[in-house]
Amino acid sequence: AYAEYPDDSLDLDPSMLDSIWKPDLFFANEKGAHFHDVTTENKLLRIFKNGNVLYSIRLTLTLSCPMDLKNFPMDVQTCIMQLESFGYTMNDLIFEWQANGSVQVAEGLTLPQFILKDESDLRYCTKHYNTGKFTCIEVRFHLERQMGYYLIQMYIPSLLIVILSWVSFWINMDAAPARVALGITTVLTMTTQSSGSRTSLPKVSYVKAIDIWMAVCLLFVFSALLEYAAVNFVSRQHKELLRFKRHHKNRSKVYLSPEATQQKDGTTANTAQNPPGAAVGGGGKSTEEMRKLFIDRAKKIDTVSRAGFPLAFLFFNIFYWVLYKILRHEDVHKH
Repeated sequence: AYAEYPDDSLDLDPSMLDSIWKPDLFFANEKGAHFHDVTTENKLLRIFKNGNVLYSIRLTLTLSCPMDLKNFPMDVQTCIMQLESFGYTMNDLIFEWQANGSVQVAEGLTLPQFILKDESDLRYCTKHYNTGKFTCIEVRFHLERQMGYYLIQMYIPSLLIVILSWVSFWINMDAAPARVALGITTVLTMTTQSSGSRTSLPKVSYVKAIDIWMAVCLLFVFSALLEYAAVNFVSRQHKELLRFKRHHKNRSKVYLSPEATQQKDGTTANTAQNPPGAAVGGGGKSTEEMRKLFIDRAKKIDTVSRAGFPLAFLFFNIFYWVLYKILRHEDVHKH
């Protein structure tokens, strides 16, 4: 403390720091850090009349921030910065947060993926080790992820791919190359889109919100491809049925010898002429009716799919966005 000088504070050269005691503060969750010394060491030492010492230093820190990505990319993260004493126990040193303006954020600060919430969460995190009780304070930064990038790059393209897969329901069932090509293309595109969404994320063991979206979209485009397989199979059933009847008719001819059979009265009868079960006349008409029946069934599958697939996807969207944007979002804010 001093009273001889008229100024309220006295600024000293940073070289004077070697002559005064300093707290041995370190950042508990620091992964990398460096000082700034261009053009000189970025340090400030100021002594006030009452003996208070202000020591300021410029640091660049990389801090670890474990994230819970279950709601990704609609997640809210909390990242902390812990300031702890390394060698002095609480008998020698105690850290306290300043009453006003203890954490100041630069105006106009923007992050590419997150919105930094204004409220600062200041806490105490006293540590108990075998070597004693050490002072610790922490500040929590609340980050809310912005969805714009993920909507443009992932959600909207995958949504359009699913809608594109429904176009095959309006293509004629006889156009097999067109429908198969469309189905396989959408499945492969969806698979590529799904794998691309995971490249920039850590490999976590639990399911994320975007994983559920991509998996369901892949399921829808795959189901659209299987739907055509079912349509094609049903439309060809009349041929299978005719082949089965023809085979059964031939077996009947084999069992009934074409040679004349001897009857009790000595007359002969050629039973091979009209085997049991053979259609006599009108065979073409019954075949046509059978073909029309199975083709109508196949067309009905397409008709039901035209409404069923969009409705099912709509219900999934309502459930998905309500769950992650409203229910899960409120739970995160409560905690």
